[in-house]
This record gives sequence, C-alpha cells and structure tokens, in this order.
Amino acid sequence: MVADVGFGGGVGLKFLLDGVGQSGRVHGVEVSETMLGNAARRFRRDIAAGRLVLHEGSLTRLPFADGALKGVLTVNTIYFVADLDRAFTELARVVGSSGRIVVGVADPDVMKRMPFTGHGFALRPVSEVIDTLRGAGLAVEQRRISQSDDAPHLLIATPAPPHP
Repeated sequence: MVADVGFGGGVGLKFLLDGVGQSGRVHGVEVSETMLGNAARRFRRDIAAGRLVLHEGSLTRLPFADGALKGVLTVNTIYFVADLDRAFTELARVVGSSGRIVVGVADPDVMKRMPFTGHGFALRPVSEVIDTLRGAGLAVEQRRISQSDDAPHLLIATPAPPHP
C-alpha cells in the first residue's frame, strides 16, 4: 500500500497508480476539499475499482495505522507545514520498517525568486529538511532530478536501523 500525501492536482496519484499495476492500491491524502473533489472526478474509475482511496488529512495527521504503508510520496507540500518535526515523525510512523518516503522539494534559492512564494510559503534550506528527517529516525539519500543547479531535490528517506 502506497500513498501520495498532499496530492494537489493528482500527478503523483497517476504516477503511483501506474506503478502499482491493476492489482495494487494507492491512497491519496489531501487537506483541500477542492482537490479531493477534483481527484474523485478525475480518478472515478480507479476509485470504483478499489485501486484508489481518497482521504482528508494532512502531513501531521495521517489516516493510517503504524507501519501500514510501503511507500509515501509528498511533493511540494512541506512549504505549508509549520511543524516539520511533527510531519516527518508522522510519516515515519505510517511507513513500515522496509518502506520508503520520497519528499520532493524545489531548490529554495529558486523558490525565493518566484513571486508567489512570498505568500504563505515556508522555504527551508534542504540541509535543514534532511536534518529534520533524520531527527524523525530516518536515513536520507539526497538526489536531484537533473544535473542543473536549479533542479528540484528528491529526499529518499527510509527507517534507520536501530543503534545497538
């Protein structure tokens, strides 16, 4: 079972649905009633087939049991979360011991130049985001989606093995 948290327009939902195949199940979590309604219409066949389940929720309040998910995708969402520690602790809670969390963020220096980010966006250095993931008990691998200095970051987090 995998989830896209903060799926917005649904690009990640489509990506995950394609990835899990016809027998897989995807969950979408979103705070916006508008985006939930749009996804319900756009993905009505997948919902009817039981391949997609939509939930109202947020990064800090996920509707899943401990360790219920094999993977979580969240892209361009952390800008709107005041308590990043709580959000990453919640993500770590719902991902199983062999699961993976992928956090997609644009480069903060690029985001600072965009006119809309002055309205409610919390832009954090990528190093701070990585440290916060680690603080939630996660090991983190950092990648960029291309070689460009302005390329977005993919932070791939997995539950860290317990220390002896």
